[in-house]
Amino acid sequence: MIRLAAWLALAAALGGCVMQDTKPLPKIEAVQAVQEIPAEQRIDVAVRSFDPGIPAALAADEEALAKKRIYPEMRKAEARYFAVQLRNTLEGSAQWGAVRVAPENVQFVDLSVTGRIIESTGKRLELEITARDAAGRVWIDARHYESLADIGSYKTDAALRARDPFQNVFSNIANDLLAARAKLDATALRELRQVTELEFGADLAPEALTGYLRQDASVKPALTRVARLPADNDPVAQRVQRIRERDTAVIDTLDGYYTGFSEQMQQSYGEFRRTSYEEVEKQDQALASARTRTILGVAAVAAAILAPSSCSGNTSCNLESAARYGGSAGGVAAFLSGLKKYADARTHAQAFGELASSFQAEVGAQVVEVEGRSLKLTGSAEEQYREWRQLLREYQAEEASPKNGGP
Repeated sequence: MIRLAAWLALAAALGGCVMQDTKPLPKIEAVQAVQEIPAEQRIDVAVRSFDPGIPAALAADEEALAKKRIYPEMRKAEARYFAVQLRNTLEGSAQWGAVRVAPENVQFVDLSVTGRIIESTGKRLELEITARDAAGRVWIDARHYESLADIGSYKTDAALRARDPFQNVFSNIANDLLAARAKLDATALRELRQVTELEFGADLAPEALTGYLRQDASVKPALTRVARLPADNDPVAQRVQRIRERDTAVIDTLDGYYTGFSEQMQQSYGEFRRTSYEEVEKQDQALASARTRTILGVAAVAAAILAPSSCSGNTSCNLESAARYGGSAGGVAAFLSGLKKYADARTHAQAFGELASSFQAEVGAQVVEVEGRSLKLTGSAEEQYREWRQLLREYQAEEASPKNGGP
């Protein structure tokens, strides 16, 4: 009887547990520049559109993805949105040169930042970030950044517009990049920018601009370094520099599309995350309650059935039998209640999925003009830039031909 009463008392105590209210998180800000950075040390940054983080093994299984709170269309939109959020954070710190969101096939940039979404709900965000520079240094190696949502951003529409609920994640990434940059002196930063320019030239005009870079195997991993620089009046180098300026303008245009996309989705996505935060909270509470009810229900039934008998007379035995029956019946009721709570959790997950699947976004076509030439770029950002690079190579070939005064 004493052991049975203890089981039931424990069940009652645990069944009454409630989740703690979440408090607003301390705000982390990106470290701001306190003085102007010399032009030759301003590292340009390309933030790639993130990997949506959809497991290949589950890509065709919507139910399995939903169980992990992964909704492909939403993830694809978030992959662009998070890249813009990181770009905005880096740009706002005034610590860098040009910071752009760029397609993966934009290869020649001082510092490239890639990311993968590990988890993304209105309640929690986890990203995996890697950063590598043009010389081959790894600044951040598949590091995970995570945070719960700052619920202060969900309080009002104005608060949601003013600060992303996961700004702490992006600020931490920006500060780690800054710490990595601090390990390089002014000479290394200047050489890094030169490496980027020479790699671009060697790709565009390999017949004329090879041999200016070398591999330094004395360090691990090996680094690309400047072997020599072309003469200031080198006509091929001058032409490549003009082409690179046009290339930069196209990347700026693509960056503008990412920015426009992010701005268009900001309000609806903010509302979605605020709603999904509530849905995930309800789901987590329902699952926690379901586990408690189910486990304690089974425990109560087991306690009622397996508790050793200690009766010594008909009256005490009858009382104990009644207690056993009551504990068993109560345990079954708790178990069934737990199953009901699991059903509620599935309902909340379904609501979350319906919200996610309602969001659609695509990069639009653009028309690029270069010295009187027009080219319509269509498809994804990667496809558009691929078309553009092909145009640049054709243009360089024409410029370099003997009939146009080329070498």
